[in-house]
Amino acid sequence: MEFEKLVSSIQNTHEELQLSAIKAVNQSLTLRNWLIGLYIIEFEQKGKERAKYGEQLLPELAASIKIKGLSVTNLRLCRQFYIAYPHLISAVKDTLINSKLKGIQIGQTVSDQLQSADYKTNKIHQTLSDELPSILTPAGKLLDSLSYSHLLELAAITNLNKRAFLEMEAITNAWSVRELKRQINTLYYERSGISEKPDKLSKIVNQKAEQLTADDFIKSPFAFEFLGLKAKDVVYENDLEKSLLEHLEGFLLEMGQGFCFEAKQKRILIGGEYFFIDLVFYHRILKCHVLVELKIDEAKHEHIGQLKTYVNYYKKEMMQKDDNPPVGLLLVTNQNKALVEYAIADSDQQLFVSKYLLELPSEEELIAEIEREKNILREQGIVYGREN
Repeated sequence: MEFEKLVSSIQNTHEELQLSAIKAVNQSLTLRNWLIGLYIIEFEQKGKERAKYGEQLLPELAASIKIKGLSVTNLRLCRQFYIAYPHLISAVKDTLINSKLKGIQIGQTVSDQLQSADYKTNKIHQTLSDELPSILTPAGKLLDSLSYSHLLELAAITNLNKRAFLEMEAITNAWSVRELKRQINTLYYERSGISEKPDKLSKIVNQKAEQLTADDFIKSPFAFEFLGLKAKDVVYENDLEKSLLEHLEGFLLEMGQGFCFEAKQKRILIGGEYFFIDLVFYHRILKCHVLVELKIDEAKHEHIGQLKTYVNYYKKEMMQKDDNPPVGLLLVTNQNKALVEYAIADSDQQLFVSKYLLELPSEEELIAEIEREKNILREQGIVYGREN
């Protein structure tokens, strides 16, 4: 009994302090990005300097600070975050004072405005309703309970009543970011408003809800950028996926057909949301990017849609003038079968097939290689479909 108590004490202590450390990291990330948004707003309010930089302010700023993770897009998100949540200032000030962080300042321009009687009519807050103070979720509760990724999703909601409703639901029911997105997309707030029994609806929704875990805090792309971690350190889901991707990378390079490796778990930002492409190659013969997605699952429509989204992103954002349209390669594998599907950012699918498959591996070759590697992994004791 005493030994079991010892084991339990160590486990509980580890879990509690680990979660506390993770929350501290997330809180620091949220504070940093809120302050960055505030600094940008304050700078923009100083007319002469703003006029000098104009629309190039954020590109100039990103180039000058040279901080990983603070791209033009992310600086824009910080600005949007601050504008949506100016009332976090009280929690920010308290946290800075309690942490004794002397080197961080909150400028006077915005701070004074937030304390003034003109708060509700100030230009940068002109979209806020007169009822704002009465519907706000307490700043400290937001900072303690929700990750920066949660708050970014909520910041995009302009209806303040809807935002406050979803904030409290997410906090009360410990929703993951994915669950929060799901409830926004399925119009939970609107459905609750027209429901005759909103409490019953809430109970049904939260019985099925995906709950927040420590991984949701630390595996956020924003968090690992903040900590200086690499994408590949945190995004693999299991040993099987990692092993298959590493093998496929080597297999394609060894084919000697022009594959040049560019990235693994390539991070891209679409509409304010991060996505990761499993493998990215450039094919020097075809003069195009080849994007590889592996799914340890049955084929689903969303897999194909996701791949086509990546391909279209590369065509719009990455394709050079002398490049051919990028190619997407979807590999879907489960216990019973493997499936290979190609996608291209070009309306002439037939032309693509005849032109590109001369250089790319055939579906039969890829399926055979996947099955061969699956058999090897089974022999090594990696159970298919589960983590080792």
